[in-house]
Amino acid sequence: MTVQAKDEFVPHPVKDQLPGVDICINSNPSWAEAVILGFQHYLVMLGTSVIIPTIIVPQMGGGNVEKAQVIQTLLFVAGVNTLLQSWFGTRLPVVIGGSFRFIIPAVFIALSNRYNAYLDPRERFEQSMRSMQGALMIASVIPVLAGFLGIWRIVTRFLSPLSKAPLLLLVGIGLYEQGFPLLGECVEIGLPELVLLILLSQFIPHVWKLKLPIFERFAVLLSVGIVWAFAALLTVAGAYTNRPLQTQFSCRVDRSGLVSGASWIRFPYPLQWGIPNVDAGHVFMMMAAVFVSLVESTGGFIAAARYGSATFCPASVLSRGAGWLGLSTLINGLWGTPSGSTVSVENVGLLALTRVGSRRVIQISAVFMLFFSVIGKFGAILASIPLPIIGALYCVLFALMSAAGFDLLQFCNLNSYRTKFILGFSIYMGLSVPQYFNGYVITTGHGPVLSGSATVSIYIKVTIYPPLSSISGIYHL
Repeated sequence: MTVQAKDEFVPHPVKDQLPGVDICINSNPSWAEAVILGFQHYLVMLGTSVIIPTIIVPQMGGGNVEKAQVIQTLLFVAGVNTLLQSWFGTRLPVVIGGSFRFIIPAVFIALSNRYNAYLDPRERFEQSMRSMQGALMIASVIPVLAGFLGIWRIVTRFLSPLSKAPLLLLVGIGLYEQGFPLLGECVEIGLPELVLLILLSQFIPHVWKLKLPIFERFAVLLSVGIVWAFAALLTVAGAYTNRPLQTQFSCRVDRSGLVSGASWIRFPYPLQWGIPNVDAGHVFMMMAAVFVSLVESTGGFIAAARYGSATFCPASVLSRGAGWLGLSTLINGLWGTPSGSTVSVENVGLLALTRVGSRRVIQISAVFMLFFSVIGKFGAILASIPLPIIGALYCVLFALMSAAGFDLLQFCNLNSYRTKFILGFSIYMGLSVPQYFNGYVITTGHGPVLSGSATVSIYIKVTIYPPLSSISGIYHL
């Protein structure tokens, strides 16, 4: 028998399927537990569904009523698209929701001079929404053709673990602006949420052993419930009465305007804002956002397969998922949302946090999306959770998404200098190049490429800054 030296480091064995997953893709927890976990996934995806309309709708001329209607529509199509992806697409436990990558082109469309002629805010809102609808519906052709014609299968066949690792890493890191900066808008509730979530999910389960993994399984629900109640107590006690308006909007639980703006029952339906308009420049910009969301979704599919204890996704599965993702963007445009579809990165991180990758749980969460999108008042109550609490969740969930990239490095030869160069160069440039564009815009007021066309400038901004941090992960020599 050989004796191992005390200071000798022994590498861990390579695992094709991630160990430690409690419930994998094809396994199902009890119905009661599945419903609670499904509601938790719904609660996590609410953040993006609220943030996107909160940014875009006021630029379109809409108020609280329009914002509530757009959120309901975004939730409705997210529920439909999630079910379609789980039934016919990759069949992975992924939530299909809105994407932050569509904010730049959507705001550009909303602020177009052509809508200044509409004095009625409602009419301006509807006209700008119709332009977004037309652009989304035509731009959806890119992933549809790439997926169903097998083009994306050819592309993803060349993705080795070495090229997948920086892709997954940068998909999560590329969303850093939605994490602690959002938490910092109200530190007194955001920081307790972050600390409590880490304690419940990582520390308490190792100190207090229970037969049922309650704390790590339901850490999000428990922490959000406690901190939300604490925020409500501060609001009632008048802690923010004499604070600036921005602080009140971030910290108070009664400043979102969603409950008053939402109707009791409303069924989102196709073409609810009118017949879509088509503008070549708007379509051009949306195509850039659609392509970036396709790249990000590919990383999300790969990470979800890993956290669901599945084997590596074949290129054919990724291509089929891309096709259905394009159909999801088409549905978004048909129903009328300011954002296309992508894999919800935060929900992929929640798979790792709960160690439950069941497909049924995701399908139940889609049912919650459909239910609360129709029952507007009840959905608006949940959607009025202060955004700093959501930012604290993102700090953990986006980090877990990024960690899936490190997980793939076990299949790489890290003793090779070529491997080190490819890995280090792709990650470094994925962070450094967007920072160059950011600094250039701040100092000069415009990007480094002067095309003379606002449409081309927005196209470059969408594809290179900040989404380049995701695209560059595909770099492979």
